[in-house]
Amino acid sequence: MTKSAEGELPGRRRYGTEPRDGLVFFRAWLRAPFVTATMLPGGPFLSAAIAAAIDPKIRGPVVELGPGTGPVTAALVARGIAPERLVLIELLPEFCELLRKRYPAARVIQGDAFAAASTLRELNLGPLAGVVSCLPLYARPPEVREQLMLETLKLAAPEAPFVQATNFPRSPIPIDQARIVAAPSKRIWRNVFPAVVWTYRFRARS
Repeated sequence: MTKSAEGELPGRRRYGTEPRDGLVFFRAWLRAPFVTATMLPGGPFLSAAIAAAIDPKIRGPVVELGPGTGPVTAALVARGIAPERLVLIELLPEFCELLRKRYPAARVIQGDAFAAASTLRELNLGPLAGVVSCLPLYARPPEVREQLMLETLKLAAPEAPFVQATNFPRSPIPIDQARIVAAPSKRIWRNVFPAVVWTYRFRARS
């Protein structure tokens, strides 16, 4: 597989972004601010931290919710996740078009990422190796955030995580400590908006 097939096209900056991606993202934010929630895509340090929570050795698809212009997508590929393992669920058509061009081997689905569990059950892909998300969770009620995490984890391998980026220090998802083990990263200051990456897994049964 050539570098171009992996999304690392000539002239592209680290982790799959191009200089004009910021403009593409900003225009999308102006058009749909409650969908994108931020004016700029995540930076390379945040993207790398999100991808680091996924173990390439766990078999199965890796699902990305709200990939936008694809900085986390590219970090996942750099992490060792083959593009054909990626399932990218994105609402905005301009982002879907861009992602299909950059990652032709990936499965790009235009749709509501908050309905990901239903979409994934219809695809019948087998146990997931992980789910990563940069969705603006605080735009939705707490019970909707929790349902998204729980329902997608039910489709994943036992050791697979649900990974969520947030600009807030506390968990953006309610945690039932009897069922879920949640761990935050150190605060990532080298991002346009400092962020924390939360990782959630089902608690192992004794």
